[in-house]
Amino acid sequence: MADETLARSFETIGEDYDRYRPGFPEEAASAIIPVAVDTALDLGAGSGKFTALLVPRARRTFAVEPSERMLQVLRTNLPGVDAMIGTAERIPVGDASTDVVTVAQAFHWFDREAASAEIARVLVPGGTLGLVWNHSDPACNWDRACHRIAHPAVGEQDATTDSADSELPGFALIRREVLRWSEHISRSHYLRRWATVSSLLVADGPDRERMLGEIEAVLDQDEETRGRAQLELPQVTDVFVYRRI
Repeated sequence: MADETLARSFETIGEDYDRYRPGFPEEAASAIIPVAVDTALDLGAGSGKFTALLVPRARRTFAVEPSERMLQVLRTNLPGVDAMIGTAERIPVGDASTDVVTVAQAFHWFDREAASAEIARVLVPGGTLGLVWNHSDPACNWDRACHRIAHPAVGEQDATTDSADSELPGFALIRREVLRWSEHISRSHYLRRWATVSSLLVADGPDRERMLGEIEAVLDQDEETRGRAQLELPQVTDVFVYRRI
């Protein structure tokens, strides 16, 4: 299935994405912006889950996102943010106009070469790029089993961070952080979260119901989740911090 189809699947679910997807730890934003800056831009901002962490760290915060429905949610939640329609390959701000660009849970959807060049264009000389991903903790057997159901083409190792490495065009990697944290989540919220992932969004009705049923079966059978209305979900957040060359 084309990556573009999967990426565009999020454009219809702004409210559900905001409600059911996990947020990000404060430490992720602090790793990228340890000291307050004048301007920060969140690229592929979605409903603003990571954008919210930038607001207290920048005098002015921009959010760029291709989905108007996502931006409607972001504007409601963060009315002080300058929210604009745009893509990673065509960012609607001027040259050297921002101190920091962040991309949370989205860089793997971009055209890597074109996006890197465009991000470099909008950053001031020596500006910072921060790439962030949440993913499942490999030590959590029940969550990993659910991932295998929803993402059968993905191996045991989550490859979404493969687009981030020390050879990112125009940038030098200066810091890498792996943050481990835990989320207290209800079983019903966890199930609804799976309904917001790209593979289920693009699946036809029977396939979607089958996958959700198999995920429920995992929760019913695993000793850590069986019969529990509230779950303790380990999370891992990868942070890559780059300096514009």
